[in-house]
Amino acid sequence: MKLYFRESGDTTAPLIVFLHGGGVSGWMWDKQTDYFQNYHCLVPDLPGHGRNSGIAFSIIGSAELMINLIDTKAAGKPVILIGFSLGAQVALQILSMRPHSIDYAIINSALVRPIPLANQIIRPTIRLTHWLTKLRSFSKLQARQLYIGADQFETYYRETCQMSADTLVDILQENMTFQIPENFHRSTAKILVTVGEKERVMMRKSAADIKHSNSNCEAMIIPRIGHGGTLAPELFHEIVESWIRET
Repeated sequence: MKLYFRESGDTTAPLIVFLHGGGVSGWMWDKQTDYFQNYHCLVPDLPGHGRNSGIAFSIIGSAELMINLIDTKAAGKPVILIGFSLGAQVALQILSMRPHSIDYAIINSALVRPIPLANQIIRPTIRLTHWLTKLRSFSKLQARQLYIGADQFETYYRETCQMSADTLVDILQENMTFQIPENFHRSTAKILVTVGEKERVMMRKSAADIKHSNSNCEAMIIPRIGHGGTLAPELFHEIVESWIRET
């Protein structure tokens, strides 16, 4: 199975792996990879997304593919794992499956409290509403909520239109039923958990759950922002650098 990913920066430096959120792909990290060129940056498209849309999505399956990629590219270097939303759930799964392989991790806006009756309601809901994803006006509304700028909107809209209803169902079911993996408490990574102050209460409670599940975790609530706002470039770059440098 050939996995598409982008690679940039200094290949002799520590490895940063960026895992994007649901409904977008690796392009969401373009500003971050431009900034962190003094690191070895690795940006895969998750299964079911972007150029890996032909690969079926599951969180465990995605974690397995990412672990194989990291093993190939890390070559004994320090590894920094950064995930947002759906990508943060995959990151938690990686930390559980390979508890001693990641040195630093930043978990942005990960839902770990299952939504009641998610499996029963997602498929019929998507059957009724999937047509909305083809509307530019609806996509523009979604893009604003995700802090996607005008320079990235056309890519976002194109990939949204290409995503099938079945793939969207798979992604939402995995996302909305995810729980903290069994062995997450064993991870020895230095882990920062972030969530926006304006995100839903369920997201803030999830951040607290993650923090309390591993003694190496610290948590940060980012003031005045919602879901996706933690990726505002200037703020995000400062958070990442401070965390890695332990300042």
